[in-house]
Amino acid sequence: MERASDAQTPPADDAHDDAAHLNDSSDYQGCFACGARNPSGLQLVFWREGDEIVTEYTPEPAFQGFPGVAHGGIIATLLDETLNRTAVLEKRWLMTARLEIRYRQAAPLGRKLRVTARTLSSRARMVQAEGEVRLADEPETILADARGTFLPISEEYRAQMLAEHPELRSFFEW
Repeated sequence: MERASDAQTPPADDAHDDAAHLNDSSDYQGCFACGARNPSGLQLVFWREGDEIVTEYTPEPAFQGFPGVAHGGIIATLLDETLNRTAVLEKRWLMTARLEIRYRQAAPLGRKLRVTARTLSSRARMVQAEGEVRLADEPETILADARGTFLPISEEYRAQMLAEHPELRSFFEW
């Protein structure tokens, strides 16, 4: 099955040294949002444009809520994953502690969505970010916006995860 996000590739001029870390290139790749090996997932690809993290996605009928529109949980996933990627710019992998979303308009199926996120603040134990989902062909149209708080993965969880899934090791190396 060809995914709508399969055609996504970061722009060729993305010169960010850590660009490879924005996307899972490990042997795991099972994440629902970004895992290239998850056939049921969104298979998002992320890149950096200035101080923002960006991804694009075209919702498919399998992810609809009301007829003709993307389920709100898919919009939440797009925002959660993109906002979380702002911490990667600081070489940190964090988990979502809080995500507040304002849904403004329904996201239509079959139209490319552009998701952007940027860091609001960064401290030793926390990153706060904000972002939005817009129609890619009508960038003035905001479908949803969000603010999120992200905290470190505990060392115990990280050790357990790597013990059970050693194929993830390269994902966490800088």
